[in-house]
Amino acid sequence: MTRRDGVVRGWRREPVAAALLLAGLVAIAGCGGSAGAVKAEGTATSYQRAASADAATGSPAGQPNPARSGGSPLAPGTPAPIALPVAPGAGVLPQTSRFPSTTTTPFQNAVHDLWLAVTTGNAGLAGPAFFPEAAYLQVKAIANPQSDWQGRLWYDFKLDVAAAHAIVGRDARFVRVIVPAQDAAWVSPGVCANKIGYWHVPGARVVYQRGGETRSFGIASLISWRGEWYVVHFGAVLRNGAYGVVDDPETGPGTPGPPGGC
Repeated sequence: MTRRDGVVRGWRREPVAAALLLAGLVAIAGCGGSAGAVKAEGTATSYQRAASADAATGSPAGQPNPARSGGSPLAPGTPAPIALPVAPGAGVLPQTSRFPSTTTTPFQNAVHDLWLAVTTGNAGLAGPAFFPEAAYLQVKAIANPQSDWQGRLWYDFKLDVAAAHAIVGRDARFVRVIVPAQDAAWVSPGVCANKIGYWHVPGARVVYQRGGETRSFGIASLISWRGEWYVVHFGAVLRNGAYGVVDDPETGPGTPGPPGGC
């Protein structure tokens, strides 16, 4: 667990097989350093958008099903929340070195879906914004990366969404996301148990208002696939137990970063 973490305990995952734990430990051990990274030029960018669903889409192939991921019950007569597409099917395509933009429709949709997940407590609604399982199979040079994605990455994400929902609530108003582009780095193949490179940026900030007060929390790690940002670690990269974590909750917009990691 890092110094940035605001821990909310109580959302725990089921025990996983020994082989899955071993795969997860191998991947975790490779995620803490930044050796081999090349710094990207740029400045912090922010994205602002009203958090409202205006198009009906299903979950893309290889992504979690929002209908099966829980969340707070809706009030009677409330329309069901709808996730927006990010890059359906892109996970099975080859990686590119294109630097991700925060002005694209896929990124805007990813932010929409992540906020929707946090305010409903339904992690499945952020499935399109989460790093695709098919892409993870291409990236990781570990035993059984599919089990690691399902039993560590996605499980931890669900715990973290529940923790964030407990802090943010359902009626908060989204303001913007700040992505510190100056801290982004290309993680080369061979680093962090990876066989394919990608762009990585830590410590993006989600800014929102609740009860007339501006607040924020972090996104521990965004990584790229084919020129789009995806969440891969939400509350924390490392943790010492199976519980949800909220990354650096603050009053005000907080401070993005720090740089590093992979």
